[in-house]
Amino acid sequence: MSVQLSINKSSGGEAGKIDLSDAFGVDYNEPLIHQVVVAYQAAARSGTKGQKNRSAVKGGGAKPWRQKGTGRARAGTITSPIFRGGGRAFPASTRDYSQKVNRKMYRAAMRSILSELARQDRLVVVDSIAMDAPKTKEMTTLLSNLNADKALIVLAEDNANIELSARNLNSVEVINTGEVDPVSLLSYEKIIMTVDAAKIIDGVYK
Repeated sequence: MSVQLSINKSSGGEAGKIDLSDAFGVDYNEPLIHQVVVAYQAAARSGTKGQKNRSAVKGGGAKPWRQKGTGRARAGTITSPIFRGGGRAFPASTRDYSQKVNRKMYRAAMRSILSELARQDRLVVVDSIAMDAPKTKEMTTLLSNLNADKALIVLAEDNANIELSARNLNSVEVINTGEVDPVSLLSYEKIIMTVDAAKIIDGVYK
């Protein structure tokens, strides 16, 4: 089953149609998308927080005072958590937050996201985006023509002029097809793809 989407001109108006595979026409699977998004965000956590327990703290070779006769409670080591500078009783340790997601599940979630974006008219396919030099004003005009304020622009390949033109716009991000992920697709009101980028993504997830 193929899906047909409109191709917009960067200057405004329609330039034709593009036929894409069923990667842009599957049912919405919210539980799967939620699972994949949570796993993706969890994998981004560094998990490098670490504290020392009583055995990892330097020192503690001898008893701080003798066992009896001082009137104080007996103590075996200054690395005990009750002493200043001692180890933590329940220290935080480095850990891996990543969750296992099968390749088939990830691809299914991406197809579901792309399909829902297309159904909600949040996926905008443009014939091309070209800029001779970095111009934020030109980027603002392009977004205005496409009626997109908060947008993710997906290109077939990196383009320095386009990336620099959008750098000063807080609500706009420019990526290539290899950097597309579920979180970025769900974080913007509009997803603007060039025809070449749409064909590449279609070939990956069909």
